[in-house]
Amino acid sequence: MRALLLVAALQGCVVVPETRTAYDQNCMIHTKHMTLRAQQIATLGHCVGDGCLAVLAAIGVVAGASVIVSGSIVVVGNVVYWIEKQGKCLI
Repeated sequence: MRALLLVAALQGCVVVPETRTAYDQNCMIHTKHMTLRAQQIATLGHCVGDGCLAVLAAIGVVAGASVIVSGSIVVVGNVVYWIEKQGKCLI
């Protein structure tokens, strides 16, 4: 019974990269920085039996994959933005 209540309350989320821009006073340039943001893609409502297990498994796979892919994009993007800042900042 607890599992059904958990399933009813579960929301499908993915993690997406987000780029933010800020002004660096020391270098007098605009810099970029990437972060991760959770975004809801679906709400799991009423389901019964094995269908719930399949949906939960699918949501878990999608959410896990989005964290890995988006996290990799953020790490690489932040390295590129850091290198770009070092080239533009003359101080």
